[in-house]
Amino acid sequence: MDHDESVRLFGPWAPRTPADAAALLADYPGRWWIAGGWAIETYTGVLREHGDVDPSIPRADVGLLREHLRGRLDVWAADSGTMWPLLSATDDVLPRSCENLWLRDGGAAPWEYDVILMDATEETWTFKRDGRITRPLEEILVARDGIDYLRPEVQLLHKARGRRPKDDQDLAACLPLLDAEPRAWLVDALALAHPGHPWIARLRA
Repeated sequence: MDHDESVRLFGPWAPRTPADAAALLADYPGRWWIAGGWAIETYTGVLREHGDVDPSIPRADVGLLREHLRGRLDVWAADSGTMWPLLSATDDVLPRSCENLWLRDGGAAPWEYDVILMDATEETWTFKRDGRITRPLEEILVARDGIDYLRPEVQLLHKARGRRPKDDQDLAACLPLLDAEPRAWLVDALALAHPGHPWIARLRA
């Protein structure tokens, strides 16, 4: 489902930035970082449109985030067009197909944050679409102005399946800046997860 269709069905998004997310999570006890388009823009410096901002947390920390936001923002599970509120600890164990939490201040308010759930421990990140692809958690993040962001090669791997126009534009913005090591890592990861993907040739060029 694209952004326009989700807005039509579920309502609009409030404009938020990584700085807003940092303020919301200033005293959050768990690990979090910014993923999505903001991670690409922060790396490249190329301005792009943003439908939302995507904080990301380890999947195991759903309950920790829900407790942190209690009385501030409601937490909803968003799973392939189906949504339900997380009201208590009994709701914190989500199906594997659920990859997102949407946050808002009540039913009449716009959505504020799209939290991406990732398979990560304190030490290791595992790609959700292919468990053969792993990296130390610290190696998938880069800090900018006191905020952790997903590294561009890892974000591009997540974008590769969709191949939306904006994903191709994000790749084009990153290509001149990617050093040999992250470029080679992304080529190898794409070859495992998406054999024959057209980005492989572009990255090797």
